[in-house]
Amino acid sequence: MKVLFLTTAHKYNDDRIFYHQAVELAKRGFDVKICSLSSEFQGVIYGIKIESYSILNQLSKQKEDVFLKVCNDFQPDSIICSEPLAVIAAGKVTKHKKASIIYDITEWYPSFRMVENYSFFLKFFHAIKFFLIQLYAGFLSTNFIFGEETKKFPLAYFFPFKKKMTLPYYPDDQYIFENIKKLEPNKINLCYTGVFSEEKGVGNFFAAINVLERNRPDLKIDITLIGGSRKKKDEIYFSELLKKYKKENIKISKPTSFEEFTKSYSNADICFDLRELNIENHHCLPIKIFYYAASGKPVIYTDLKATRQFVEVSKFGFLVNPKDPQQISKHIETYLSDPKLYEKHAHNARSLYEEKYNWNVIKDSFVDFVNQSIT
Repeated sequence: MKVLFLTTAHKYNDDRIFYHQAVELAKRGFDVKICSLSSEFQGVIYGIKIESYSILNQLSKQKEDVFLKVCNDFQPDSIICSEPLAVIAAGKVTKHKKASIIYDITEWYPSFRMVENYSFFLKFFHAIKFFLIQLYAGFLSTNFIFGEETKKFPLAYFFPFKKKMTLPYYPDDQYIFENIKKLEPNKINLCYTGVFSEEKGVGNFFAAINVLERNRPDLKIDITLIGGSRKKKDEIYFSELLKKYKKENIKISKPTSFEEFTKSYSNADICFDLRELNIENHHCLPIKIFYYAASGKPVIYTDLKATRQFVEVSKFGFLVNPKDPQQISKHIETYLSDPKLYEKHAHNARSLYEEKYNWNVIKDSFVDFVNQSIT
């Protein structure tokens, strides 16, 4: 059976699409192909056909035409789509060929960034427009996959009788580098990975470290930063942060390949995600928390609704107000004062991953869901 992945915004080697879903289906004997419109590559990797083009900024009609051509050439039995435009293209294909359309919803839609460049009055208009497009994509789909429970609105409520499953972002152990550490006396390595932007919380991370330095002047603090800025305003913001705080012992690295990600922060003692509190973030589960847990890293995370409800963070870290650097510093100091608690949380993180938060727990359900959508 043939399964085709269509995505506009995700790269062909996306961790969820390629390294987990596509690789798993290929292992099970499916004929798998990926078409992405945000990266350039044509070839075969791990038996998976890739036809990917860097045309994300072109007109919707041009992008849809590429999807239609790929679908007509490949003749899939099931089409797994990551965005509404992909679903709409798949809908046109299924008028002439029988195939299931599985909509894999991993983003809050419409997101704030989709309307941020419009004026105040136009924001509301475009938000309604994008919402209606999302409903239309839901109407065309035959099945839904939700990346997390908090992403079920509105489609699961508007289309309650369509078959659906929740497929979290749990990592496969082959991509995990486990490194459970013990704290060294009077020394700590604090890690932030991802986008260097105000919204993602890199400023909150620096503010907490600043308080920690004042509270523990003799403590040697190593800072590990892995990532980069996507927008010019974020680049300027991060540059100003570096000038403002003037931290020593800071290591800044560019994003690594997915396969090397967990190795890139292996020397870290605690991993952070201090993104801003807003309605969109409250409904988004930060994916990397499962990779940190798999690596055996205690975490300090923003107290978001989705994180609080679906991850047992209290067993391997702390949930905090990202705007309270005193509170964040106190939690770091708790580990420094009680190394046994740190060690317990590090082992708990790995144990929770092995028991609950790993790909092996959910991969069979995913394959069965795709199979059933075809038959």
